[in-house]
Amino acid sequence: MLEGEAKTVVIGGHRRHETDTGSPEVQVAIFSERIRQLTDHLKLHPKDHHSRRGLLMLVGKRRRLLAYLMRRDVTRYRGLIAELGLRR
Repeated sequence: MLEGEAKTVVIGGHRRHETDTGSPEVQVAIFSERIRQLTDHLKLHPKDHHSRRGLLMLVGKRRRLLAYLMRRDVTRYRGLIAELGLRR
């Protein structure tokens, strides 16, 4: 899980307006940070299959959210992909 201050920084960097905490851009950014943290954790603990399952579920959630964003607004999708450095 992301700590409160780290989550605030991630939200602040991707929100669309001052009170935005739930737009697809913010959610994908939070998921991406959690995926990065879980990937680092699994490098140290390769037999932690419970965390691996959580990682796979997060990747799926992020993928579905990105597909939704691509259907709704391609320019926002492309901007987010470029900003986060994702290979989609």
